[in-house]
Amino acid sequence: MSPGARNKVAVLSFLLLVLLLVPILLPSAFHLRVAALVWISATAALGLALLMGLAGQVSLGHAGFVGIGAYATALGPKHLGLDPLASMALGTLAAGLLALLVGRPILRLKGHYLAVATLGLGILVHLVLVSEVAITGGPDGIQVPRLELFGRRLVGPELWYWITGIVLLLAAWVALNLEDSSTGRALRGLHDSEIAASVVGVDVARHKLVVFVIAAVYAALAGGLFALFNRFVTPDVAGFLRSIELVTMVVIGGMGSIAGAVVGAALLTVLPQALTLFHEYEHALLGLLIIIFMVFLRQGIVPGLAGFLARRRSA
Repeated sequence: MSPGARNKVAVLSFLLLVLLLVPILLPSAFHLRVAALVWISATAALGLALLMGLAGQVSLGHAGFVGIGAYATALGPKHLGLDPLASMALGTLAAGLLALLVGRPILRLKGHYLAVATLGLGILVHLVLVSEVAITGGPDGIQVPRLELFGRRLVGPELWYWITGIVLLLAAWVALNLEDSSTGRALRGLHDSEIAASVVGVDVARHKLVVFVIAAVYAALAGGLFALFNRFVTPDVAGFLRSIELVTMVVIGGMGSIAGAVVGAALLTVLPQALTLFHEYEHALLGLLIIIFMVFLRQGIVPGLAGFLARRRSA
């Protein structure tokens, strides 16, 4: 078995094991709701991990695509009479098409210029959601209808735990296959050096655009899941702070690590819930913990721990 195949089996087995154990160890509705939010955030973070960690392209406006997916799921039934599931699919498609249209000019930029351009895209989406009150409900947000499948309403944290968990497993499987494919190897090449990658025949512009569209689709899918699960969305879902949170998930978990994106999402979703015990100090403690992680595990939690274990075995 190749190293890529072993990594794929290990990551998927780990995710499946966690997915099966959480309802046994933490069966309460509150814990299952938090876990479902972890799976949703991890789905969005997976796409960003491919974009930033694999291809080396920075995005500071990724929550804009999350907002497109969430609001399409809410607005489709209200204004077009569509089924919520069809609306979510339409929103995911719309996010992919927007990424395709804006990706070509934006991805010509590099470094902080690219970061600012993607930040502008995210701010633009957020402003539209806030200002178009007649359509989006403005700052007050909008209600999302219940999802029905085969005549059954899909409600309850336990059911949504399994729905979001299965979607995350499928999203991780696709991401791992992409990472282990010729496209993944080309993306790793342009991450190291775009000039060297183009010399050996890699179409740099096309590969950057492909991974940007994939990341947008992942984000919109996560946004649609959040809308259906929470049944209410506000423009904050597409805000700048949400974009920074997604980037932090990827960085703290481990750039370029699929498992790291999930671990980072779990950490930044669960820690604020746990730190509410400290009331007004919770944000300060959260920031302090993130600093500690980045000082002692500079490559991220998953690559850092993997390197530590490898050194222990060799010693």
